[in-house]
Amino acid sequence: MNPLRSMILAAAGNDTVRRLVATAPGTRAVVDRFVAGETVADAVTAVGRLVDDGLFATLDHLGEHTVDEAQAEHAVRTYLGLLDRLQEEGLSSRVEVSVKLSAVGLKLDEKLALDNAFRICAAAGQCGTTVTLDMEEHETTDATLRLLGELRHTWPWVGAVLQSYLRRTEDDVAALAGPDSRVRLCKGAYAAPAAVAYRRGHDVDLSYLWCANRLLAGEGYPMFATHDPRLIRILGERVRWYGRKQGSYEYQMLYGVRPAEQRRLASEGETVRVYVPFGEQWFGYLMRRLAERPANLGFFLRALASRS
Repeated sequence: MNPLRSMILAAAGNDTVRRLVATAPGTRAVVDRFVAGETVADAVTAVGRLVDDGLFATLDHLGEHTVDEAQAEHAVRTYLGLLDRLQEEGLSSRVEVSVKLSAVGLKLDEKLALDNAFRICAAAGQCGTTVTLDMEEHETTDATLRLLGELRHTWPWVGAVLQSYLRRTEDDVAALAGPDSRVRLCKGAYAAPAAVAYRRGHDVDLSYLWCANRLLAGEGYPMFATHDPRLIRILGERVRWYGRKQGSYEYQMLYGVRPAEQRRLASEGETVRVYVPFGEQWFGYLMRRLAERPANLGFFLRALASRS
């Protein structure tokens, strides 16, 4: 793993670093680039602009590893209020939500997390939209896939996320490439030991392409989460090879990352969904974005040094 990436990921769990960054004068400029505000109203305004530009969106209320049931309940109620607002604003046909199971109680009790995710899925179904379960650290993969299976008994449209940096993902793709299965494929942004994860970027890319081919050959709905220009070009070639029509798959990119490319793909008729995080718990998310692309660190440090 890139030593700089390892350092950034380590900083994500450091309270001292978090406090320093949170109080630095230029932090807001960095956060505003990648996070769509702190409130439901902020989030709905941001995705409304994206929809006006011909894009789709998925909203993530930031917060994970809840330590008590009250925090988990707060996360659920935020999602329920968000879904109501999306329906009220006429956005639910183009905007869904992404949920981290650790935010709704997975580390406390698996049954609690399932019940809470069930409530969010029920509300999404009533509002005419969908839910995707975010994937987190490799230790939670089995539990996340178990709960995915339980939720899909009632809502087959619940989306899965698979990370190509994990060695197990090729097997997981094979199990999830069935009819109508929504699967987001990403590279992954969490630290993991070499025994379970590829350490070289080249190997992660090869795994990504193998998994993409398997998804395109299947009967599901692949969601390709990447900003890598080379991967996007290759994916375009593979889509044509497998005879996939536009609308039977989509591209996904992060809020604030390559917005011109998002609009370019959309202008060519592609379905492009923007992953839009919001909320007060932005630090861990920001660190993972920097770890994914350490070149962003220069922008980050310049903003922190700013006194404006």
